Amino acid sequence: MEKKIIIVGAGIGGLAAALSLLKRGIDVDIYEQAPELKEVGAGIQISSNGTRVLYALGLEDALKRVQVLPSRRVIRHWSSGETWNWFDLGAVTAQRYGTPHVMLHRGDLHALLADAVKAIKPDAVKLNRRCASVATSGENAVVQFDDGGAMQAAYAIGADGIHSKARAAMFGADKPVFTGAVAWRGLVPMKELPPHLQQMQGVNWLGPHGHVLHYPVRRGEIMNFISFVERDDWQIESWVTQGTKDELANDFRGWHTDVHEIIRRIETPYKWAMMVRDAMPRWSQGRVTLLGDACHPTLPFLGQGGVMAIEDGYIVAECIAKYFDNPEAAFAHYESERRERTAAVVRKSHENRRSAFSPALGDPNAVAVEVAREWQQERVRERMEWLYAYDATAVAV
Repeated sequence: MEKKIIIVGAGIGGLAAALSLLKRGIDVDIYEQAPELKEVGAGIQISSNGTRVLYALGLEDALKRVQVLPSRRVIRHWSSGETWNWFDLGAVTAQRYGTPHVMLHRGDLHALLADAVKAIKPDAVKLNRRCASVATSGENAVVQFDDGGAMQAAYAIGADGIHSKARAAMFGADKPVFTGAVAWRGLVPMKELPPHLQQMQGVNWLGPHGHVLHYPVRRGEIMNFISFVERDDWQIESWVTQGTKDELANDFRGWHTDVHEIIRRIETPYKWAMMVRDAMPRWSQGRVTLLGDACHPTLPFLGQGGVMAIEDGYIVAECIAKYFDNPEAAFAHYESERRERTAAVVRKSHENRRSAFSPALGDPNAVAVEVAREWQQERVRERMEWLYAYDATAVAV
């Protein structure tokens, strides 16, 4: 049997899987619905468990050319601006876990993954190919496209995101449930911000019915802004729906002037409704499996959505390589290693949403107590050790 895999979706997870497979000598074709290969304009944090995989894939030098190695993350009070040191990053994280926590523009991470794939197989990515369905036929996985064409290979991986056609074809339509919160994102050139906001650190603003996060990306040239607010009048789950600065500013009226300094300078803010889905009991069917947001979409309150897709990509490649002639074994080992961990990330992200919107944060006399209980450095380290110390490159499958 020819050792060839089809990957549906050329996002971060799909490219990580493709690179992992190619480095194991397994041929890959990646089918992407978009007309060009690019990522949305937004930031992404890759914690040590993610950089560990990227380093193993040979991307350390490429990362260093575009990353920000932040000194720390701090917490600020939504109205007073009072600041607490949350936890140290930079050299401290690298020493503790072996690889650093980095902050990136999603487009930069996407580009370096794509470049690494194309360095091994220049024509690996096929654009303008929209998946209609996937299925198993005998000893092949078959991918049907909207244009009527079809391709087959030994395996197919659905890495086509939160609105996955591969998932729908295998398991039917999902039933997302609105969380009651809306997210905003935007980018600001760093040089346009006041000097005191140009620091190489992550900042989380805590408020009673909202949460703001901003951090530098692309070597510190851009500030990434993301925020969340409790409201129920917007339920479209899309990363490319534009909002207005006035609407965004109104969602955070009364917040500290530093928050509004950033909002005023965002060229185009985007908004999306945050949804949750039930955990899937299985991700695979025959010779087809799923990874990343296609099977375990997560809220952004743990900063692990992209990292889980990278871990998935590395481990599914390892499982396919080891059990190539036995799809049942390959996917059983993949799911056994990944389902519990990703379910925990989804669950913790949902829990963090509740603490991020704690009503106590609106009481000036209670906020310090809330910070000490939920956000102090030692408690965060204890809660996150299981996440950051995980080594996808050392998993025995």
